[in-house]
Amino acid sequence: MILEQLSNAVGISGQEEAVRQIILEAIAGHVEDIRIDPMGSITAIKKGNQKKLPRVMIAAHMDEVGFMVTGFESNGLIRFASIGGVDVRILPGLRVKVGKDLLPGVIIWLPIHKNRDQNTQDIDKLRIDIGATSKDEAQGKIKRGDPVAFDARFMEIGATRLRGKAFDDRVGCSLLVDVLQGGPYPVDILAAFTVQEEVGLRGARVAAQTLAPDVAFVLEGTTAHDLPNPLADPDDEETVNPASRIGQGPVLTVMDRTMIADPRLLNFLRQIGDTQGIPYQLKTLAAGGTDAGAIHVTGRGVPSAVIAMPCRYIHSPTAYLSTEDYGSALKLMQTALQQITFAVLTQ
Repeated sequence: MILEQLSNAVGISGQEEAVRQIILEAIAGHVEDIRIDPMGSITAIKKGNQKKLPRVMIAAHMDEVGFMVTGFESNGLIRFASIGGVDVRILPGLRVKVGKDLLPGVIIWLPIHKNRDQNTQDIDKLRIDIGATSKDEAQGKIKRGDPVAFDARFMEIGATRLRGKAFDDRVGCSLLVDVLQGGPYPVDILAAFTVQEEVGLRGARVAAQTLAPDVAFVLEGTTAHDLPNPLADPDDEETVNPASRIGQGPVLTVMDRTMIADPRLLNFLRQIGDTQGIPYQLKTLAAGGTDAGAIHVTGRGVPSAVIAMPCRYIHSPTAYLSTEDYGSALKLMQTALQQITFAVLTQ
């Protein structure tokens, strides 16, 4: 698992260079035909040892949500905008890394004794403080358009929990690296570490068109809703836990905002879980989206499914996940690669 390296790396959408370098070093010697496409995604092939089987694309996106410098105040404070979906309510007081030199900064906020009646501010009213005292000083350190990332470090929390930023989708990247370092597999694996998922599934569309797979799996991080719900009926499990829970296995998407999972692949994965004793959960909330939303409508259509890791506090500096879920997701994906045939798509 290289999740710690991947989580600590900074790679907001469109600027995934640091993440890409870590992955290239990790997969060297385990795959062939490594390419970086014009969008910046990594594609590679791991040849199978059998013929007349589906060519299987596995995708995970390298980018994370973050921000971009948009301007400067006369007092040295920095204006910024979001890249990807970030809830403005978590921003005041957060530490960030600004620019290519990763300068430390903090998103300004008013102390609570001056802020009791003030609602959450829109992002265009927030500023970043890097310690500059003038516009000229700030502009001497960073430029308009520079990236801004959460300032957070990966760490182990207890026996089976990991905490860090960008688990969406560095956990999928880590799983895909583990898959490629493993094997052998009977099928050809068409690996795609994609860019710009958080701003419209852009890299996956190009990668899928290039690879032209017979079937696709996407490895992702998804929201865990196993937190107290004051509006829920405590006797109704569906309202207490309406979506996935940490420690209950990987999440198989039934439907989200961008796709309906191929029912044949979904049943295939569920059968593996049931027969192999691999725990899994189902995502039935029609929200969010993954690279599968772009992949499944490329070419003549690509049957696609999603195996996702449940993560608390996603799209924040402090996401949580379970190492037990990680192991189950890896086992499920690797078993699927050992068993998939064209017959799965005719059921």
